[in-house]
Amino acid sequence: MAFPPFDIAIIGTGPVGCALALCLARRAPDPGRIALLGPEPAPRAEGRAVDPRTLALNHGSRALLESLGAWPAHAADILSVHVSQAGHLGRTLIDHRDLDVPRLGCVVSYDEVLAALHAAAAGSGVRRVLERPGRPLPGRPVRLRAGGLDLAAHAALVSDGERPQGLSREYGQHAVLSTIRAARPVPGRAFERFTRHGPLAMLPHPDSAGLYSLVWCVPPGRAAALRALGDAAFDAALQQAFGQRLGALHKLGETHVFPLSMHAGPALRGTGVATVGNAAQTLHPVAGQGLNLGLRDAAQLAGALAPWLARPGEDVQPALAAFARRRRLDRGLTLAITDTLPRIFATANPLARHLGGAALAALDLVPALRAPLARHLLQGQRN
Repeated sequence: MAFPPFDIAIIGTGPVGCALALCLARRAPDPGRIALLGPEPAPRAEGRAVDPRTLALNHGSRALLESLGAWPAHAADILSVHVSQAGHLGRTLIDHRDLDVPRLGCVVSYDEVLAALHAAAAGSGVRRVLERPGRPLPGRPVRLRAGGLDLAAHAALVSDGERPQGLSREYGQHAVLSTIRAARPVPGRAFERFTRHGPLAMLPHPDSAGLYSLVWCVPPGRAAALRALGDAAFDAALQQAFGQRLGALHKLGETHVFPLSMHAGPALRGTGVATVGNAAQTLHPVAGQGLNLGLRDAAQLAGALAPWLARPGEDVQPALAAFARRRRLDRGLTLAITDTLPRIFATANPLARHLGGAALAALDLVPALRAPLARHLLQGQRN
């Protein structure tokens, strides 16, 4: 069976792929000429999350999702971020009032934001193909196969389902995820604490004001040991690593472990094929930039393709090339920040660790130094 060619085929139904479909549908004369390929989200089993992750979405990402009608019902505001280094002086505090925004960002559950995006996509007019597609073959048109279907499109936009090929780094760290109850919560405050073995983040949890979402980056052996600990022993280990800023800490529910690595590849992958989101880059979770960067990919790709959508008979490659050029600065800066921070602060070199503490103190004392970094983490480089 062969479908008539689509204008655009979006490969991947994760958050970035769905956001891209919504952005394009708003600009397309006929949204039905856009195909969104991939399965629906798996249903929750007896109230348990399919994906245990929570996501820190910055101010710019929230504005985008709200404009697309895809903001989830539950979110916890991040009004300030406290950054410190274990065992060293120096810390910095980034506050939303310094940047004249209502909040720095929000924490949402992965399941809820994905469900909101799928619900919005279902009403957008884009064509859903509920099959997992294979790798697209560049050309004019691009060809791909999904299940028993042979498809063709002027452009294939890959958002997930395959690892970027190019730059890569293994950090020797796994992320330990759990939900933590704090005896003395600080409303709206997130914490990023750099330890000798990796960063430890405590994020306001969308389910309750007294809960935090833990992202604790440690070597693989330590991650396995933490996962095997009983609740009381886990609480003691976390308390020692994090300190007393939130009072007594108690783990609730399961502990999950994910390996950490960085991969980045080209934004263009042959004639008619572009990559965004996890198909373009996967990042270390420090500063929570992965999905935020992917959503900026989606918004800017849709903007680059908007003039072409009105004239789809023309060559799409110049629009894709313009998108790739515009994304270089934002991608490069975000990759550099998220790749450098966990390696600098986790080094065994005492001089480097002292310099890291001094840098945090300088950021706190000199707003002119702090503002550019905070602004980038808040919204990235947009054009």
